[in-house]
Order: sequence, then C-alpha cells, then structure tokens
Amino acid sequence: MSELRLLTPAALETIFAALARDEVRVVAPRRVDGRVELAEARTPGDVASDHLQATASAKGLVFPKVEPVLGYARAGRDVELREPSAPPRTTVVFGLRPCEARAFAALRTVLDWDTPDVSFDARMERTTLVANACTEADEACFCTSVGGGPGDAQGSDVLLRPLEGGGWACEAPTEKGRAVLSLAGELPALDVERVAPTADVPRAFDAEALRGVLARSFDDPVWVDQSLRCLGCGACAFVCPTCACFDIQDEAGTDGCGRRLRCWDSCGLRQFTLHASGHNPRERQSQRWRQRVYHKFAYFPERFGSAGCVGCGKCSRACPADMSLKEHLVALGTMLRSRETEGASSEATATGEQSMVAGRT
Repeated sequence: MSELRLLTPAALETIFAALARDEVRVVAPRRVDGRVELAEARTPGDVASDHLQATASAKGLVFPKVEPVLGYARAGRDVELREPSAPPRTTVVFGLRPCEARAFAALRTVLDWDTPDVSFDARMERTTLVANACTEADEACFCTSVGGGPGDAQGSDVLLRPLEGGGWACEAPTEKGRAVLSLAGELPALDVERVAPTADVPRAFDAEALRGVLARSFDDPVWVDQSLRCLGCGACAFVCPTCACFDIQDEAGTDGCGRRLRCWDSCGLRQFTLHASGHNPRERQSQRWRQRVYHKFAYFPERFGSAGCVGCGKCSRACPADMSLKEHLVALGTMLRSRETEGASSEATATGEQSMVAGRT
C-alpha cells in the first residue's frame, strides 16, 4: 500500500476545477432517467454517491462499441485509404469500483497479446482511473473469489476510501494518479485508523478448484441444465468490463467512399460462430453458455495466468432472465464434484462386488 493522504471535499472540488480548466474530460457515475450511468461530470456534485455500480462498464472509453478502423475513397481504379483522425481525449474516470479498475488489465492482456492495439493503447495512456473502495456489496458480487477485493488498489491510479465523518483516504500507486492528486496541492498524511471498513465479500468459490473441475467436465449435461434460461441476448457481454470479442464490418456508400468498423460482439450470440457455409460449431445455446464460462474461468487462466472475470456482478444485474453468474459457478463446482464423488463411489462398489463374486467362485 502506498502512503495514505487525506482528500477533503474542498480538495476534490479543487481537483475537478483544475481538470475543467485543462479541458480534461471527467467521466463518473451519474443518475440518468433513474439509472446510474457513466457520463461526463463537471463537479463532484454531479457524481452519484448512493449506488453500488454503474449499469455499464467503463471499457467503452478505451475500447469503443463501434470504432472506425479505416476509411477509403475510390477514384476510378485508385483507392485512397484514410486513417481515423480523432485523437484520444485526456480522461479521468472518477468513482469506478476496484473490480472494474482491475478489468482494464484483462482488456490489455487480450488486445495487446500478439500485436499491440494502437488505438486502445493510446486511449489507455491518456486515461486515469480513480476508484472508490466498496463499503457495500450485493449478492452478485464475488471479487474476492477471483483475486480482487472491495478495497483492492490493483489497477487503480488512485484509490479512495471513505472516512467516517467525511472525506477520503487516498493512495496513488501510479504517476498518473499522483499527478491528479497534485492538482489539490500537498495533501496531509492520514492515520489508517480513520478509514471506514470496506464491504464484506466472502469467497464464494475456489477459482483454482473450479478450473480443475472444468477441465474434466466439458461434455457434462450440466451445461444444458444451466443454459435453459439463457436468451442469448448478449446483455452480459455488453456490460462486462473484461469481454473483448469484436467483429469487423465494412460499410460502403454509393459515392465510392466507405469505412471499416470494429464492433463489439459476443460469444453468446448465435451468429458469432456461424460460418458462411451455414455450419455453426456452437449451434446450441448450451454450447455458447459453456464457452462463456470456460473462456473466463479455464481458457483465460490457462493462457494468461488469471481469471477473465473480476467478479463485479454486472452481468447478473443486467440479465433479463435473472441468471446469476456467481450462483451458477458455485452450483457448477458443487454439482460436478458431487458427480465425481458419486462416480468414484459407484466404481468402488462395483469393484468390491466383483471381488466378492471372484472370491465365491
């Protein structure tokens, strides 16, 4: 933990004012039509305070839903390529939760794993993440089961912890975070005893044990049982802070101009794996549900060393069929281990009966 400093409401006002003068965009959770959504904020008073999380994730700020990759214009047989010209804006994301701050590392792992994603990296370079530690949690939260915690500073440029009586204890693990806090001048050191306790989020399951169970359960009928309520709508992927699937689409105009777009996609959608021939290797929803679980909790850890999920629970809250990912993961571990135990017991019984028969003959 870096050194804790006291951030008063007045100091936060000073930071917001300085960012506005420098034309830095501040994006924060705000109440919009009864929902809490991420939107631009000019003052600390614009920021929603009585909420658990914003509905959608902040990943769209660095990995847009629809992003022009290139443009082109035809003149006879000549084709002129046009690079996207809009430079990334300098942005401070204020008030996201620690789980979501950790999610940006998972995005970078995927988007930069082979060839660096230039546009994503440029946006990340100009983005500062200021997270608020969680003092409350709900049934959808399971950050502690995937390596995080309600007061975890990993992934944050600044982490704020509320103080009893007002204000925040703040720590800045990165240079970008320290630069933002310096806008308020020298902040006094703080006694850790004043920091309010974070939310209690008990571990719901053992991620390593779950991975071991999944390695032996690809063809288990549990995937059909769990997927019966899934509508295949993709809502879970579109609010998820770590999902990075995308499609490439071309738009052509009648004037010889067009553009190529990168658009969010989801492995939960039927067309994601639909071949031009009409064949679909994941034609059933159970196969697509299984892919989502395996990708985040088996394939991603195997390849990159950590889960492809931060336990934020956004998917469960957004699901129109009320499917809880945490509940399904807990049930998966319990059910599959139970079946393995029953199978081992049945095998032992059968072996014992065969031995008794052999002994009588």
